Amino acid sequence: MAERQVALAPLPLTSERFAPYGDVIEASRGDAAAMNEARFERFDNLCDVDAAEGGSVSVSIARCRTATELPLRIDKLERHPLGSQAFIPLQLCEMVIVVAPPGESVDLSELRAFVTKPRQGFNYHRGTWHMPLIAFSTGHEFLVIDRGGAETNCEEVVLDDAVMLEAV
Repeated sequence: MAERQVALAPLPLTSERFAPYGDVIEASRGDAAAMNEARFERFDNLCDVDAAEGGSVSVSIARCRTATELPLRIDKLERHPLGSQAFIPLQLCEMVIVVAPPGESVDLSELRAFVTKPRQGFNYHRGTWHMPLIAFSTGHEFLVIDRGGAETNCEEVVLDDAVMLEAV
């Protein structure tokens, strides 16, 4: 049987569009609190860090070693069944993310793609299917906040049909 190919065009990442899959992390909300004698604004609770029972919160840095170019063929997705996973760029950069709702399998008709603004991060809810992290330039670094612990917290699924992520 011939392999079917699905085209996927990214939309701008907004809190409303991304809500079924996770949280948008950015300091643009109007509810900032003053700190350090009001010399700084602090934006609290930008995402819900979920580290299921028996786990801990892990803070890491990931650095891109191989740049990605679009269009990109997506053959697999992953999910983290025991906790959320957040990525926050440490320098200005756009990212493209592909997600699907939590579940035992992935329905290609439910795939969504988003392109971030240069200062936006994002947090995948526990169990949300997503494309592995990509960056468009080597050296880009991301703060990663996810669940640590002894249990395996990453599952992968190979897609039945290829998905071509289109250029932004």
